[in-house]
Amino acid sequence: MELPAVYCRFMVVRMRRNRSQTAKRRSHHAIAGARLAKCECGALRVPHRACPECGKYNGKIVIDVVARAKRDARRATRKQKELRASGQSSETKEKEEVAAK
Repeated sequence: MELPAVYCRFMVVRMRRNRSQTAKRRSHHAIAGARLAKCECGALRVPHRACPECGKYNGKIVIDVVARAKRDARRATRKQKELRASGQSSETKEKEEVAAK
């Protein structure tokens, strides 16, 4: 007489940790919030990094924030022009829908 295959299917773990032990071990795995420092300008920033608002680090200006804003604006307008030229801009699609109605 042969035994069914169900009995020989899996091994049993002898020193298995139960759910409560697993949960107790994982209780310290929570993600802690980011520690932030206050800049001279009053904005919150990550320690040992330059302030994204004023561009200062350790009392000195290391990032030209005004030039960065101008560059981002230039890039945005250039991207809008390229999208309009290719016909993928949402503005042109809205105009076409209004004209069709």
